[in-house]
Amino acid sequence: MRELRLRSDGLRLEEADRPVPGEGEVLVRVHAAAITRGELEWPTDRLPAVPSYELSGVVAETGEEVFALTPFDRDGVAADYALVPAVVLAAKPARLTHVEAAALPMGGLSAWQGLFVHGRLQAGERVLITGASGGVGQLAVQLARHAGAEVVEERADLVFDTVGGELPGAERVVTIAVEVPGATYFIVEPDREQLLELARLADAGELVPAVDSTYSLERAREAFERVAERGKRGKVVLDVAGT
Repeated sequence: MRELRLRSDGLRLEEADRPVPGEGEVLVRVHAAAITRGELEWPTDRLPAVPSYELSGVVAETGEEVFALTPFDRDGVAADYALVPAVVLAAKPARLTHVEAAALPMGGLSAWQGLFVHGRLQAGERVLITGASGGVGQLAVQLARHAGAEVVEERADLVFDTVGGELPGAERVVTIAVEVPGATYFIVEPDREQLLELARLADAGELVPAVDSTYSLERAREAFERVAERGKRGKVVLDVAGT
């Protein structure tokens, strides 16, 4: 099988043996894998490493369509087949393509956890979301409105920051960009139950992930160049299976 590997001298598309699941793992045939700005810097202490932590694909043993955000402390999923902890897998939204489904987990879970877990957003409150056109921001806008909150540009009860920079004052400030005094900073965590709720909203047509662009595994370097650029609208996705 093909497998994208980050080595000390850069990215390489290599041939590898199909992995064998261990206890608690599931072998997934990867159809699409989304990538994130800066993620090639995350595993520098454990090279060589496989990048990408969001996938949509098919369970090799059963044929079930699934998607997931995978843990950051293990190899990612930019390969034809990947081992994924069973506890993070959720049924793929039927309404979405594999490319669209792969664009949902990290942005959707970041938005959910930022707004509702850390931000405690309630119906009727006002929320300011920075970077509203990005992979996290555009999903956060949809989730906030679905929850009955008002998305505003000033005088907010909650500020949810996805890009960094100077922030307006608010009763509550939550950020995924950079730690700042007075703000709650968090790193998104895989969560199957939250992912199931995101899938339900996607199947109801109430949550639509944005895909900026797609690339084959062979063009992974171009994909990571694109993800580092400004002005994207949505996620950059590796179309692994050519769907």
